[in-house]
Amino acid sequence: MLQNIGAICANAVGKILLAIIVYFVGKFIIKKLLGLAEKAKGLEKMDPSVRTFALNGIKWLLYVILVVSIVAILGVPMASVIAVLGAAGAAIALALQGSLSNLAGGVMLMIFRPFKVGSYVAAAGVEGVVESINLFYTVLITLDNKRVTVPNGSLMNATVTDYSAKDTRRVDLEFACAKSEEPARIISIMKEVMAAHDKVLADPAPFARVSGGTNEGTKYTVRAWCETGNYWDVYFDLAEGITEKLGEAGVQAPAVRIISDK
Repeated sequence: MLQNIGAICANAVGKILLAIIVYFVGKFIIKKLLGLAEKAKGLEKMDPSVRTFALNGIKWLLYVILVVSIVAILGVPMASVIAVLGAAGAAIALALQGSLSNLAGGVMLMIFRPFKVGSYVAAAGVEGVVESINLFYTVLITLDNKRVTVPNGSLMNATVTDYSAKDTRRVDLEFACAKSEEPARIISIMKEVMAAHDKVLADPAPFARVSGGTNEGTKYTVRAWCETGNYWDVYFDLAEGITEKLGEAGVQAPAVRIISDK
């Protein structure tokens, strides 16, 4: 009996030691394989968001293979493991419905690609630059440098506005002047400021017209197109430049009201 117990213990210890060795060696190999995958030409040509998602998928798959290998080395019957995993999978699926919806959302984001890494988006009540798209979450960096993690399930069920999707954007501003001022003169000043700005595109042509009024004054709408990367520069430059020019020309009560705040 003692000999049998000794043999069983020796066998068990041997399997445990082998499993530990396989774990560390497998972890080292997985790290190397992921490093090679990151440098692979096929992945380098992919969109950053797709590449991140693919690398995460490869990482999870390799670790699953490692765990199955360790279980096999320990001598656990695979039929029992499969049965336990099936029962545990059903229980986990019920308990982690939200996480699974996030995983499904991540897959859908990769398929339909409503935005990509580097895009400035607004969705699910937050907005910022997309830093990464992972299996379960998408990370946004806000304009004031906060890191916001948004579940992929929420993104797929929300309206997503991608402000970086197009090469050009339109700046919309609204000014109010006294009713006694001549509209043609005001419009001429506004167009002059827009024409002098080097980041305002000539095509489509800058726009300035009367757009309404009240008993106190007349409202003017100004629209100017620019490259997407120059949006905020043009926005603030025009708001400041037109207000200054109207003041220098003696126009009464020039004021700016924001229409587009994105």
